[in-house]
Amino acid sequence: MSQTDPTPVRRAPVLPVCVLVRDLILGSRISAVAAGNGAPIVTVRDPGKLSGAAGARLIVDLNLEGAIPAAAAWRAAAPGREVVGFVSHVDADTAKAARAAGVDQVLARSRFVEVLPILLTGQIGNPWDGS
Repeated sequence: MSQTDPTPVRRAPVLPVCVLVRDLILGSRISAVAAGNGAPIVTVRDPGKLSGAAGARLIVDLNLEGAIPAAAAWRAAAPGREVVGFVSHVDADTAKAARAAGVDQVLARSRFVEVLPILLTGQIGNPWDGS
């Protein structure tokens, strides 16, 4: 394509980030950050309804009953999917169970809130080490 060619460059559609969270206040905060960053999201409140949700990344509240097996099944349903979960910093057992189930990253809830814009936009860099 020459510099004068008016043919537009086609870009692949951006897949939404799927969010599994029941907490309405946190869900509203996630929606606001997503809207402010132009990041499409799909919110699911019931782990039983997660399986059909589209997306390449799942953000999941690991303290939600049934969330860990639902997240593992969602991840396994399509290659290349990523699961990022957050949990109360004092809930080591849930964090351990999530890692064993294949959750890619497990964050304390406070750290999750800090890196939320990065998680929603898929920016380059590792949000878990502060880079």
